[in-house]
Amino acid sequence: MQGYVAITDFEWFEFLATRREWDEVNFWQPRPGGLLNAAPGTPFLFKLKARHGSFVAGYAFFAWRSRLPAWMAWESFGEANGAPDFATFIRVLAGLRDEVDAAGQFEIGCLLLSTPVFFARDQWIPAPADWSGSIQRGKYYDLAADEGRRMWEACLARGEYPQAAGIASGAVRHESAFARYGAARELRPRLGQGGFRIAVADVYERTCAVSTEHSLPALEAAHIVPYGEGGAHDIRNGLLLRADIHRLYDKGYVTVTPDYRFLVSPRLKHDYDNGRVYYELQERIARAGSIHLPQDVEHRPDPKLLDRHWKEKYVA
Repeated sequence: MQGYVAITDFEWFEFLATRREWDEVNFWQPRPGGLLNAAPGTPFLFKLKARHGSFVAGYAFFAWRSRLPAWMAWESFGEANGAPDFATFIRVLAGLRDEVDAAGQFEIGCLLLSTPVFFARDQWIPAPADWSGSIQRGKYYDLAADEGRRMWEACLARGEYPQAAGIASGAVRHESAFARYGAARELRPRLGQGGFRIAVADVYERTCAVSTEHSLPALEAAHIVPYGEGGAHDIRNGLLLRADIHRLYDKGYVTVTPDYRFLVSPRLKHDYDNGRVYYELQERIARAGSIHLPQDVEHRPDPKLLDRHWKEKYVA
């Protein structure tokens, strides 16, 4: 099992560690190039810089990566970016880039991490003995052997990941420890609300599934089954929709069928004596055969969830 040990900014770490528990955080970099391309669920260890002792001070699980305008990173994650407000976030970025704009229109790199755990100072773990000072961002380790195993078992002994809690070096046999964690490793890391928004936008290539609108500020990640009704922050429970279509979808005036057709209820015209643009979209999509869909079949909306919206929410 591979894990990634990442050089971590102390101010980012300290801000997040002293605020509250987080379901996700944004481990950002000031420029969008060279983003880590790890498998979802990869353990991601926070190693502080040498001036702070090079300790491993926490961990999380890699969930998603994206290149985002700074404004969208802030809108999606807020304080989970490791800053108290947008102005401070931009000011930190300004100290690390050649130029920025106050509106945050420039792109940054974002690594979305799920269920982070931050250790108290007396729980920090010594850095790997073979760590090189020439490493600029991080390094992969085999978490089942040598230094990787030492760090990871120490993390699990301190952490709160439910499938791994209680696993400590010497507490259980090595095979049992990694067998237990192996089962958890196969789970998709949980996306939070911000991660859901970004992941849905990315798989739809930042294009509205219905209108094909590309203006990013106008696009929203819609839950097919609302989160408050048991729907998950999962890509297959999402549609990227223009804001007005999203509102109509939530109110049941429009739906997407299990075979990816777009339907507009006759009630829209009845209730508001309007809706021409949406009926035109329905006709256009009927000619095309389906809405705009993610290229990866695994990221397409779950037909069962679409069927639920169609039957339970849509106002026929």
